Amino acid sequence: MFKGSFVAIVTPFKNGRLDEESLRKLVQMHITNGTSGIVPCGTTGESATLSPEEHKRVIEIVISETAKKIPVIAGTGSNNTKEAIEYTRHAYDAGADAALVITPYYNKPTQEGLYYHYKTIANEVPVPIVIYNVPGRTGVSIEPETVARLSELSNIVAIKEASGQMDQISKIMSLCGITVLSGDDSMTMPIMAIGGRGVISVIANIVPADMKELTSAMEEGDIESARELHYKLFDLCKVMFIETNPIPIKTAMAMKGMIEEEFRLPLVSPTEKSRSLIKRQLEQYGLL
Repeated sequence: MFKGSFVAIVTPFKNGRLDEESLRKLVQMHITNGTSGIVPCGTTGESATLSPEEHKRVIEIVISETAKKIPVIAGTGSNNTKEAIEYTRHAYDAGADAALVITPYYNKPTQEGLYYHYKTIANEVPVPIVIYNVPGRTGVSIEPETVARLSELSNIVAIKEASGQMDQISKIMSLCGITVLSGDDSMTMPIMAIGGRGVISVIANIVPADMKELTSAMEEGDIESARELHYKLFDLCKVMFIETNPIPIKTAMAMKGMIEEEFRLPLVSPTEKSRSLIKRQLEQYGLL
């Protein structure tokens, strides 16, 4: 189940509220385009600014719309272990196939604290857990040795690695057999080349078929095709991070008429310079 192109789906808003209709349409678009699975309520889904009720509702809608056609890895992390357990239990009860649990942000726990955070959640809720390591957003990185310890727990099955450090990812793979998914779109091919199984992708929100094709080519050992797709996607990957994610991707989706261009404070619309760069890249890619 944990391979291929998973989309870190955005949370569409309209007039300050969750845009349920647009969210359902996005899920159906991904099913049609062959996306391997949906990841709601991650960083790209602006989970930090969703109310508990909205958070749970987004997950319920995505699970309902997928109707078990493709797996759902629900974002259930928090910097409060008790709250992470609550979100994870809700996702499990709602029918999620797995939970994506980010390393606690702001607290900056020690490696032992990280170990017990994940172990406690895993012991409380019998759902497959994907660790999410993104130190640029959280201020803490889970070390390969800690990942290896956690991989001994039966329901800690994968890690989304967004540290940007190939040495770290190689070390994880050398220490244990946990499934590694890329957390950086532009590093999907390199990570799969050393044993990763896929990506939890931002740009799959707008080019789901191309990202799925890249991961499938790597799975099949078709390096030449994967390399062509890697370079085709590369500039698009980069422009989607010229401002804080998900500002550029939601702006691009609004340009394509997929959603309203609406964010939750403290995120705001991009600068005019960034907007121009995003539009130009979409045009060059043939998306506008």
